[in-house]
Amino acid sequence: MESKSMHFKANASAKLADVVLQGNLKNAKGKFVTARAKAITELDDFEATRDAAVAIRNKVIDNLDIWLETFERKAEDTGAKVLWAKDGAEVCRLVVEIARKHGVKKVTKSKSMLSEEAGLNQALEAAGVQPVETDLGEYILQIDDNDPPSHIIAPAVHKSLDDVANLFHKVHGTPRKTEIPALTREAREVLREHFLSAEMGMSGGNFLVAETGSVALVTNEGNGRMVTTLPRVHVVVTGIEKVIPTLEDLSTLMRLLPRSATGQSISNYFSILTGTKRPGDHDGPEHLYFVLVDSGRADVVASDFHEMLRCIRCGACMNHCPVYQTIGGHAYGWVYPGPMGSVLTPLYTGLDKALDLPHAATLCNQCGVVCPVKIPLPELLRKLREKQTEQGMRPFTERLGLRLWAWVAQKPKLYALGAKIGARYLKWLAGDSDRIRLLPAAPEWSKGRDFPAPQGKTFREMYAARKGQP
Repeated sequence: MESKSMHFKANASAKLADVVLQGNLKNAKGKFVTARAKAITELDDFEATRDAAVAIRNKVIDNLDIWLETFERKAEDTGAKVLWAKDGAEVCRLVVEIARKHGVKKVTKSKSMLSEEAGLNQALEAAGVQPVETDLGEYILQIDDNDPPSHIIAPAVHKSLDDVANLFHKVHGTPRKTEIPALTREAREVLREHFLSAEMGMSGGNFLVAETGSVALVTNEGNGRMVTTLPRVHVVVTGIEKVIPTLEDLSTLMRLLPRSATGQSISNYFSILTGTKRPGDHDGPEHLYFVLVDSGRADVVASDFHEMLRCIRCGACMNHCPVYQTIGGHAYGWVYPGPMGSVLTPLYTGLDKALDLPHAATLCNQCGVVCPVKIPLPELLRKLREKQTEQGMRPFTERLGLRLWAWVAQKPKLYALGAKIGARYLKWLAGDSDRIRLLPAAPEWSKGRDFPAPQGKTFREMYAARKGQP
């Protein structure tokens, strides 16, 4: 998926003006939030579980090479082959080579964010291999001219029931249906033929278990099991940070993932897949490949942003983010939207290619509070802003203003004088109103919001006036 993160401001403005999208976002807003709030009360000690999850993820990040080597050894002991890809182009090359080696003409896919990163569908099509998305949301987007996902767990959340009804009628040539059960049955009937005829299945991986060489998959539709067990070839494409040490660690993380993502105690389908088909097995792939992808992750390990690699891709941060809930996922311009995307996209694609994303947040910390592995997202966004300023990526006037403010803030008397003048100027600017409609010094910031007018005096002045009063 081509990054369009440089156009966040224009994207956001367009999404705010999109009446249909705003209606769809309003209908979806809050559903995951309410469900999560209820689900976490089922745990005896939610915070202790979070602390345990943080420790597991930190243990991996601190010794990532060791756990990856352990996983590689154990996976190959079960008959799998482990391949390594440094970037999206190498992912595409490796997967296309696997398809050609096994004479594959059709690939059924379970949802994989990394295949979106790599643009894998386009590479397969160019090689004469038909990719078929089987996650319902991803399938809807694929048949709608490859519309990109707008959420990591609900990729078609930006579409309404009418949108899907019209799309199925147009693409499938069937009578228009408006009932959800009828639409899902229609999708199943179309996809069933692909499940039975595909020579290769491809999935992501929620977690890779080092001690057993297994991949753990979490789905709600069952398509993941069809993709990974029916075809004779199964390819797992996932990031190197997804490895965890043990099955016991997996059980801890699985207490948090579905509750944080969809508000479920456990997802409808939870699979742990280990190795190739053995004698006596009724299903399973004859060939299993793991394509483990770096694509910027190794650089993050040794950086100030290593905590971001704890992310378990639950989507809780975007579900609670007021910015995401207002503009949707497409405005962020790449695979990962919301607060997690505002950190990951600059780290993976380059800070210079996502100038606006570190600023696409209010820093209200709702994302940090709900993150199941306690990633300090506002702090990471602030660090990205600092790096932009240090590297001269922000406008000169902004950098000059910050330097001037820092200089004044270190001189209390001068700061107090400036505050007095500023309070009186802003009071005058507001006139008879209690709101300032436009700040001349910050027109872009105040164009979309009103600024409360001060009372004309500083806090210190008002405190001094009240001193000695009861």
